[in-house]
Amino acid sequence: MYDDTGSGTRPEPAMTALLWAGALGCWAFIAVFTVDGWTRPGYRPVRHPVSALALGARGWIQTANFVLCGLAVAAGAVALAGALGSTVLAVAVGVFGAALVASGVFPMDPMRGYPPGAPDGTPAEFSARHKMHDRAGALVFTALPTAAVIAAFALPEPAWKAYSGLTAALAAAGLFAFGRSWEEDGPRAGLLQRATIAVGWLWLGLLFLYAAH
Repeated sequence: MYDDTGSGTRPEPAMTALLWAGALGCWAFIAVFTVDGWTRPGYRPVRHPVSALALGARGWIQTANFVLCGLAVAAGAVALAGALGSTVLAVAVGVFGAALVASGVFPMDPMRGYPPGAPDGTPAEFSARHKMHDRAGALVFTALPTAAVIAAFALPEPAWKAYSGLTAALAAAGLFAFGRSWEEDGPRAGLLQRATIAVGWLWLGLLFLYAAH
């Protein structure tokens, strides 16, 4: 919508479509893991992370959710640079999208009682794919608040600067709270992660729509 000098540029129709795809991908991601998590036998959304939904007989649903959302976000990121005049912001969002795809390609290991029959504790050793999943997850949860910080400086409207700054702060705080709860196998780790996702993904979806108009 704006270049680096603050003058407006309206996205081409193809770019607008990519921005809409990014927005819908963000919100569909939340809808899918929410419905799947509350209807999955043996899964406890308050305790278990979203990534655990990629395990078990219905694991393909969350795997597809990761990959499709990541691709939609990455596609939307292509259009962000021209629409908002910030290549750095577009790159941060693109890294976020790519990390989501990787999170689906490399699922976590079974643990903490899910899928049913898995040990209730944490394994002493992790598989190579789990380690890749952890690296991808670290990128997901650092790239998004980073993008929000960039947006707080790059966007011209005071309201968007404030919203982006608040999102960055809440996402960082949520990441810290979730990380601590996860390390301690806290009973509300899944809930903390979901709250963090909701804050960040909602902001990004709205950013895509803002850029499309």
